[in-house]
Amino acid sequence: MSMDTRILPELRQAFAQFPGFQLEENLEWSRSLVSAPPVKKSEHVHTTSRTIPGAAGEMLAKIYEPAGRKDDKLPAMLWIHGGGYVMGHPNMDDELCERFVQTAGCVVVSVDYRLAPENPYPAAIEDCYAGLVWMTEEAESLGIDVNRVAIAGASGGGGLTAALALMARDKGGPSIIFQMPLYPMLDNRNITPSSHEITDDRAIWNRTNNLAAWNMYLSEENDANGKSPYAVPSRAENLAGLHQPIRV
Repeated sequence: MSMDTRILPELRQAFAQFPGFQLEENLEWSRSLVSAPPVKKSEHVHTTSRTIPGAAGEMLAKIYEPAGRKDDKLPAMLWIHGGGYVMGHPNMDDELCERFVQTAGCVVVSVDYRLAPENPYPAAIEDCYAGLVWMTEEAESLGIDVNRVAIAGASGGGGLTAALALMARDKGGPSIIFQMPLYPMLDNRNITPSSHEITDDRAIWNRTNNLAAWNMYLSEENDANGKSPYAVPSRAENLAGLHQPIRV
């Protein structure tokens, strides 16, 4: 089945114009493809940018909250942007984070974690954990309810979401009530039928790019990285205790 027949008719024109990522050949050019143009900010959401402590220095965090909010403490979500562990920036998800705020009436914190291959595992997950700790420690100033903290992300951010839930559990860190990994990168072995399914160079994400991204993220210098559940969540043997009971 060709890629053309797998794409919804209303998306085919946009798909035809996308040049496709070339992670191994031209990573910087590929990164430029996910640089989102400025979007009109919602008048219902107040957005601020702050510098917060990361695992190895300061990092950017974007905070989205309802405009004109009251004094009530709100649920909160740490959002982890996608990009296959090697691309992306919080700015690309401004509109999405605004939707989360308006739909759930929550505060969203999006962190600019370090990217591979310049900063391979464990840089990204350590930054995400630092962001989660900061968010909960600043609960009073952010006006959030630490009993209602969620984590979420897409693609590489989805993999980091799953890894972060494991790390927070094992470290006895902040309690997470809900995790939402969206089309996550969970397994570096690439042996499943679906991992062999998309090979077309025109695909937005194909097997070649998936293999390249995992290699960049895990670093060939340390093969043990590929066996850690904090790097490859599918390696986790114990999934117990990854959420707290909802308090009503």
